[in-house]
Amino acid sequence: MPYFIQAQTNTYKQAVVYTTTNIIAPEEDDMDNNQDNQRGGMNFRNMMDGETKFITYLKDEKTKISVKSDVVKATIYRDNESKITTSIVEMMGNKNGFFITDAEQEEMQKKRDSMMAERRKKDTTSKIGMHIETAKSSSEISYTNETKKIAGYECKKAYVISSRFPGIKDSAIIWYTNAFKLYNINSTGGFSNLPMMSNMVPMLNGLEKLDGFVLRYEIKMRRNRKLEAEVTKIELNKELNTNEFKIPSDIEIKPMKEMRMMFGGPRGGGEFMRPRD
Repeated sequence: MPYFIQAQTNTYKQAVVYTTTNIIAPEEDDMDNNQDNQRGGMNFRNMMDGETKFITYLKDEKTKISVKSDVVKATIYRDNESKITTSIVEMMGNKNGFFITDAEQEEMQKKRDSMMAERRKKDTTSKIGMHIETAKSSSEISYTNETKKIAGYECKKAYVISSRFPGIKDSAIIWYTNAFKLYNINSTGGFSNLPMMSNMVPMLNGLEKLDGFVLRYEIKMRRNRKLEAEVTKIELNKELNTNEFKIPSDIEIKPMKEMRMMFGGPRGGGEFMRPRD
């Protein structure tokens, strides 16, 4: 009886990926923002609205992400061997550098989850409060036959459906190609790997199940916003010098906990999540 062996998708350990992310606000927010500007103030909740450019550099165990918008410039350095993520952020005339280990991030995540669980337990109006002890996050991918070309690659459309609590589900639209995979990277763009943004923007979970790479995704955010991220150019097997991933020596790199204190602790949103799905 004949059988078929599916060709394995090539995984590249060197690449440069250009991605554009756009956060689209509802029309009613324009009036609120105009009022803030007239009063000489700034609405920090909306500071990342609009377009942001990302360039992701990959070489073996190292990743560098360059981020640029009208409001912020940042560079994220990730070393998978040492399991340390370093971020250098320029915002409102200030430039700061911070680092955090994976173990510290996991501990921060546990504390944050525990704090949110306690809040939901105390919320008598919440339907999920009584289930919080047994709730486990999960994700699944629903595939479609719809296709379109992105950055020169034929992509397929799918939905990522995430369950955070019983009866509470989130869905995101993704477009992915089977033409290649990137080592330790399932998607690019978005803000989940930026300080102060990890709590504001949902993450795409479960992308490791894909036999390919995501070139576009659309996520619903808080306050009726929508995030769209799309790859515009890819250079596979791009030869990169190791100096590309060298952290600048002209800036002091502090522990991430100091950044958390600068922005008012956990409530200030000064968490930093390492690049992931």
